[in-house]
Amino acid sequence: MIIVVAQALLIFMDESSVVVNSYPSGSHDGDNNSVENNNMMKVNLSVYYGSLCQPCSIFIVKNLQEIFYNGLIDIINLQLVPWANAYINKDTNNSIICQNGPDECELNSVESCAINILNTVDKTYALIQCFQLLAIEKRPKNWDECFSRLALPKDLIVNCHNTGNGTQEYENFTSYVCNSYGGSSMPEACMDH
Repeated sequence: MIIVVAQALLIFMDESSVVVNSYPSGSHDGDNNSVENNNMMKVNLSVYYGSLCQPCSIFIVKNLQEIFYNGLIDIINLQLVPWANAYINKDTNNSIICQNGPDECELNSVESCAINILNTVDKTYALIQCFQLLAIEKRPKNWDECFSRLALPKDLIVNCHNTGNGTQEYENFTSYVCNSYGGSSMPEACMDH
């Protein structure tokens, strides 16, 4: 499954269907920002995908790459999230279960580490695009080839993956939200974190 979230468009794609929903963009606090001010802000584009989902891999390799060539990357804050259709199995010590099996969980973890460690969207996308191309070619276990092919550092990302830091720490989402909030009045939920 792939989910693309932008300010005015939400695309859900899985292995069998595509659903497109639009929703209102703009301010949610009652402030009517002018069109001119909204045009100066970048669009937050979040892509939620499973790393071994074939339609997702095709989207990342063939469609998403266009934003780097047509100038859209200049107005987009791109966030790649390798997690779609994964869930936490509470019956097995909170292990992560991926739709396409343990190989997908491993690649999701490696990609999460790359997202957290690499310092530019260009390098991160290039590495993930390479991983996804291998998935299309049915060679996902060869992901380590991509580091030498792109001259990117492998050790930090592999160490992150091997120590389990590439899995999403879903239980602590409240802490992440509160620590990222820049407003002056903190909600009660943040007082404990």
